[in-house]
Amino acid sequence: MPDIDGLRIADRTFSSRLIVGTGKYASFDLMLRAIEASAAEMVTVAVRRVNVHDRAGGSLLDHLDSARIAILPNTAGCYTAADAIRSAHLAREAGLSNWVKLEVIGDERTLYPDNQALLEATRVLVEEGFVVLPYTNDDPVVCRKLEDAGAAAVMPLGAPIGSGLGIQNPNNIRIIKAFASVPVIVDAGVGTASDAAVAMELGADAVLMNTGIAGASDPLAMARAMRLGVEAGRLAHLAGRIPRKAYATASSPLEGVIGSR
Repeated sequence: MPDIDGLRIADRTFSSRLIVGTGKYASFDLMLRAIEASAAEMVTVAVRRVNVHDRAGGSLLDHLDSARIAILPNTAGCYTAADAIRSAHLAREAGLSNWVKLEVIGDERTLYPDNQALLEATRVLVEEGFVVLPYTNDDPVVCRKLEDAGAAAVMPLGAPIGSGLGIQNPNNIRIIKAFASVPVIVDAGVGTASDAAVAMELGADAVLMNTGIAGASDPLAMARAMRLGVEAGRLAHLAGRIPRKAYATASSPLEGVIGSR
């Protein structure tokens, strides 16, 4: 039976293929217990939620053990390349990380990314030594351009952020993975464990989510379910599914069949 292998991004390896967010929880305590239940080893934190100018004043980061969990700052809420680049600079100057989940939003209603600005910011930040993980749409061409620009991974959406719609274009995710030589992390739209499993069965290297866990009626149970969904999907991908057929195939041998037609 194949073992679930580790996730390699840039110079780091993670045993978990689930990455979780830190927003929308009723309390920091609930957030920490959900992270624990998910077994995630990397969490993403919005730079705008952290007082990068005065870390002594207390912040979300005080509740996260950075020695045990990798902190991935994100540029959520940025609508221009310049603002996203500035947010990444603030995070690095505050000592958070030189890794960044890069978001440049192009539309308020859908929260779809502005791919042109995303490419521009990726090129600048890679040139400056950042490890860039851009959140983008499920367009194989854009993902290839981001990889060419130096992205350490590409993060195509499964569906709009917070929608819980699941993987809307599974064939696009499959194609993105076929083209990519960097990890493909499905980000956004995962609503329940079966969505996470589908993403992994399609060949994704990891799944990132926030609302799917934080917005559940029981975040702790959902965090565990998502962990199991990611693991099951990865294992199924490695095992290889049977071919789809239009007609039935008998499960039992035909030898010794009683009677005749």
